[in-house]
Amino acid sequence: MRDAYHEELDSIGESLVEMARLVGSAIGRATTAILDADLKLAEAVIAADEKVDDLQRDLEARAIALLARQQPVATDLRIVVTSLRMSADLERSGDLAQHVAKLARLRFPETAVPRDLHATILEMGQLAQRLMAKAAEVIITKDVDLALQLEQDDDAMDLLHRTLFQHLMDDRWKHGIETAVDVTLLGRYYERFADHAVSVAKRVVYLVTGEHADEIAPPAPVEGA
Repeated sequence: MRDAYHEELDSIGESLVEMARLVGSAIGRATTAILDADLKLAEAVIAADEKVDDLQRDLEARAIALLARQQPVATDLRIVVTSLRMSADLERSGDLAQHVAKLARLRFPETAVPRDLHATILEMGQLAQRLMAKAAEVIITKDVDLALQLEQDDDAMDLLHRTLFQHLMDDRWKHGIETAVDVTLLGRYYERFADHAVSVAKRVVYLVTGEHADEIAPPAPVEGA
């Protein structure tokens, strides 16, 4: 019984990794769709979110069943409860990628992003994908130092988000109100996606240490980096 129990715990962890990889791919593909006005790709991203939702529902059902059958305590209880919270973060990340794709679909055949902001949105999309890839690695390795680094990495996303607003507030903005709203929404989607990746990493810290990430000093920067 105990072997089957721990296999189920491992299976929940594997589902979390799969969810992280799916939503990381989704934000990358959604970024391409929004920048290239690629309707077919946007539709594919929108449809693929159902797989993430299914994984989240299945994980939730298995976790609740474990709580009911095994009544875990201490570390095992922390694993189950924290996994439920991580799955919610990842499901929401998938929704945000879907929002980007839906905006691409809404503006097709035009693009929602002015040419002079393509580079910034591309960088935000690539950074979001890297952050989620790192979050997946943290789930696999349970590396606390790597998890703590994600919050520092997220500073770059915050900077890009501010850059978008600087463009919007510039007197030289010439793209109209509708585009300003689109760009504002996109910035928020990417910024929130990154926040969820950081949240997943923080939950792994709690899972491993029993302490909240905010209570632990971040790793010292590598000399010469």
